[in-house]
Amino acid sequence: MAVKLPRAMLIDMDDTILSAYGRPEIAWNHIAGEFADELKPLPPQQVAAAVLIFARKFWSTAEPVWRLKLEEARRLTVKGGFDALATAGHVRLPEELAIRIADRFTAYREEEMFVFPGAHDAIDELKARGVKLALVTNGAAETQRAKVERFALAHRFDHIQIEGEHGFGKPEERAYLHAMETLGVSAPDTWMVGDNLEWEIAAPQRLGIYSIWMDVHGEGLPPQSTVKPDRIIRSLSELLTDTLP
Repeated sequence: MAVKLPRAMLIDMDDTILSAYGRPEIAWNHIAGEFADELKPLPPQQVAAAVLIFARKFWSTAEPVWRLKLEEARRLTVKGGFDALATAGHVRLPEELAIRIADRFTAYREEEMFVFPGAHDAIDELKARGVKLALVTNGAAETQRAKVERFALAHRFDHIQIEGEHGFGKPEERAYLHAMETLGVSAPDTWMVGDNLEWEIAAPQRLGIYSIWMDVHGEGLPPQSTVKPDRIIRSLSELLTDTLP
């Protein structure tokens, strides 16, 4: 059954509009492969796995401030992976190598970033249909603003809200409340779209916002997830299907 588009929509940027940080296991394996000779006698896949395990543990409990210090956080996680390997009895890899690998990972992520197919067109069509749009993204001011400019997003939104510029971010309530206030709407008039189940689904739902999960790779909800999105999509273009103007 067709549903009416909302008055306003809050849209996440990374891994919703842009392919940015998804599939970290692929990225870490690629980078470790670039440094294979320097990682010997350890195979690059083993090093990538250790770094990924440490990174996931780190980000599961990391304070929000680390989102504003992403390069430093990546250096810390590669060092952590190296330490875990040494503790397990493997050769201790040098700290300077950890720093170079982390910095190369950051550069690689920037090189590989792109706008998902159809995302620009979908955003433009939503705006043409009269939906008020806010880009609501976490992260450092300089890093996120550079993406906004690089990928021609600024003119497509009525409000750009970057954590590092505003001093607060998702899943803080004021991140959603401020965006809605700026657009002049309330929760029943608003949809939230994003790939993070806590930031873009659970937290806005607690405010009464209809929340749509971006599952770009079609992997489905994690088996143990207690979060129930109001809708699941694989591309922003789907926001225009089964909807009334």
